[in-house]
Amino acid sequence: MLFNSYEFLFAFLPITFFIYFYLNHKRLTIASKGFLVFSSLFFYSWWNIAYLPLILISMLFNYVIGSSLNKEIQDTKKSFSKKSILIFGIISNVSLLGYFKYADFFIENFNFVIGTNVNLLHLLLPLAISFFTFQQIAYLVDSYRGETKEYDFLNYALFVTFFPQLIAGPIVHHKEMMPQFANNRNMVKNYKNIALGIFIFSIGLFKKVVIADTFAVWANQGFDVATTLNLFEAWATSLSYTFQLYFDFSGYTDMAIGIALLFNIKLPINFNSPYKALSIQDFWRRWHITLSRFLRDYIYIPLGGNKKGNFRTYSNLMTTFIIGGFWHGAGWTFLFWGLLHGLALSIHRLWSNLGFKMWTWLAWFITFNFVNIAWVFFRAKEWDDAIKVLGAMFNLENLTFNLNYLEVVCILLGLIVVLFFKNSNEIIKKLKINTLISIIIGFLIFIALTILEIRSSSEFLYFQF
Repeated sequence: MLFNSYEFLFAFLPITFFIYFYLNHKRLTIASKGFLVFSSLFFYSWWNIAYLPLILISMLFNYVIGSSLNKEIQDTKKSFSKKSILIFGIISNVSLLGYFKYADFFIENFNFVIGTNVNLLHLLLPLAISFFTFQQIAYLVDSYRGETKEYDFLNYALFVTFFPQLIAGPIVHHKEMMPQFANNRNMVKNYKNIALGIFIFSIGLFKKVVIADTFAVWANQGFDVATTLNLFEAWATSLSYTFQLYFDFSGYTDMAIGIALLFNIKLPINFNSPYKALSIQDFWRRWHITLSRFLRDYIYIPLGGNKKGNFRTYSNLMTTFIIGGFWHGAGWTFLFWGLLHGLALSIHRLWSNLGFKMWTWLAWFITFNFVNIAWVFFRAKEWDDAIKVLGAMFNLENLTFNLNYLEVVCILLGLIVVLFFKNSNEIIKKLKINTLISIIIGFLIFIALTILEIRSSSEFLYFQF
């Protein structure tokens, strides 16, 4: 079930909303939480009910491990240390993720290197497994550090499965969510939050259906259909994907935040105008913020961060972002994309340490174009697809002016929007719902639904990760 589908918009969401607050109105708090967990699991099962047991087993396992880490454990011959329990929990989670997401990748490369012919498993990737696995690993580490409290299984299940952020994030911390679920004032309908939620949801819906899916047509044509590209077509293809991904992920984030607000839950900011970044470090402080936070807190810092000399700092950056690239997908293109970003962050750190400065416009230009070029590897299904696009982007011998002028205009408009307009987080800080805003909401939803009539709803790009 997609946020941008009729069954979600006109059935699942309104039914879940009204029943949840009806149960709260009747002071049936446990029932309302149970219903929200049930609804979230139903939402998850809509794609493939066969994987429902997987998320249930994962939740139960991590709840038991987390509860064990919350208790005082004596180091005796008959018990395990907290560190041993934590390591077991992390290895189990990573193994589950690795089996479903990376098994075929390793088998394929094993066959290539050794010359064997081991059959691939052809496993269907369970939806959201990357997100709920990272979220629960963070919970286990925080439990080991003594930063969590004792929670009952219902509250923990709600923390993991809350449907607005279940499928593609943000990757939330228990300390961000648990107090909100326990706050009695959040059990009552808040009409200001409802209005803000609908407004930001409508912006996200428009971004996804009208803008991102339009750029997708041109990106798909260049990457998947065209066998050759001239220089201008190649740049238009790469930029179309750059803006498709931006508005797709930004749209999803807005919709997730908006839906959560309907239930009086504030999700952490996960997207903050990343194409305005003036350095690659600034970019990662703005793009998929909660993933960057996870990589920093649970990989980069435990590896030693920047506390053990320059060589270790650079190697830690490289390792962290190679892992980040591999988290996105089981393929050499994702690994190389992560390697590129790790290398760029290392160069930026070295540049900053040497005290060099550059003009603001040049810093933006370099950052944006690096991100755009790196996205080519992120998007390409095969290595040859990336080479096809990149080779044409820098082939000065092929300057045929064979352009789709509508595509060029949309790219320019997209650039203006991402650079000069306020983002959704900035807009809602001072937003007051009035007649004009209501008209804008209605207009955005009407246009989005009209487009949905013309072309069917498509998945968000981050669903595949």
